[in-house]
Amino acid sequence: MDKLTSFIKNFIEDESGLTAVEYAIAGGLVVGGMVTAFIALGNNATGQINELACAANGQTFTPATAGTPETSDGAGDAIAGTDASCG
Repeated sequence: MDKLTSFIKNFIEDESGLTAVEYAIAGGLVVGGMVTAFIALGNNATGQINELACAANGQTFTPATAGTPETSDGAGDAIAGTDASCG
């Protein structure tokens, strides 16, 4: 019986599992931040590449209007913006 109570007491006082959970939460937050940063970086890079491509053709880049569908079926590009063109 002493072994059982000793085991339960040690189990309750043991906090090593909490450290693993804390690291998992911190890692998830870091990954979420990185995903957000890479999406923003990708969108900005796409815009710059489009501007450069239009400039190389002697045209001016017209940025997309948010929420305007790019295709006739109404399925716009959810990440890079929609309805952007050289003009």
